[in-house]
Amino acid sequence: MYAGIDAGSRAIKVVLIGEDGPGVVAQGQVDQGVEQDKIACRLLEEVLAQTGVDRSQVCRIVATGYGRNAVSIADTTITEITCHAVGVRQLVPAAMTVIDIGGQDSKLMRLDTNGRVRDFAMNDRCAAGTGRFLEVVADRLGLSLGDLGPMAARSRNPAVISSMCVVFAETEITGLLAAGRACEDIVAGVQTAIAARIVAMAGRNIEAPVIFTGGVARISGMETALQTALGRPIAPAPEPQMTGALGAALLARRQRGSD
Repeated sequence: MYAGIDAGSRAIKVVLIGEDGPGVVAQGQVDQGVEQDKIACRLLEEVLAQTGVDRSQVCRIVATGYGRNAVSIADTTITEITCHAVGVRQLVPAAMTVIDIGGQDSKLMRLDTNGRVRDFAMNDRCAAGTGRFLEVVADRLGLSLGDLGPMAARSRNPAVISSMCVVFAETEITGLLAAGRACEDIVAGVQTAIAARIVAMAGRNIEAPVIFTGGVARISGMETALQTALGRPIAPAPEPQMTGALGAALLARRQRGSD
């Protein structure tokens, strides 16, 4: 068996694959915490228990993601850029562009015809354009993240959110609420602002098919907002939060084969 561990900023994910074939044997996910290493170790044991596999049968472990260097059980670490590319290409072999929006950063990866990363752009210095922006908005409006998509879908006149800094945007949202703007228009405006941030980061030279990954891909309305901003179809990856861990597991198997 081979394991991939994606220690993201908001969640830790584990994927377990076998010696042959593309299928996932087992997987799991848990919220991130202060003791990242202990959480990752415990989650791996839980995933192994799902299949009755002993820890000694895991030949190699690759860690990726925000907290990858804290995962002591990993044999090696690989950047999330590479792991997401490998995971997405496994699921969608024709993919040429990957947009990954997580809790603390957002990334756009352009792939070549062999699935390797040709170049990428990354926003990791500001919460605008990330899941954190949506968390702040949900908290300010007294909503859950799951409420945001259905609420945005009811909007007929999305608000314009001009501040791309989350701190200033929160102040702007407070002003919009005081002015009587509907919550659905504010949420739709925030989704549009996040999509605009991705476009500004990546430019217009984006080759299809475009695959959407990360936790934000699970929030309804974001796919539509990105499609509108980019002017081309966007397809969420199957289980979009797991692509990094899947890529890490596949790379663990490749490395073992080259030993």
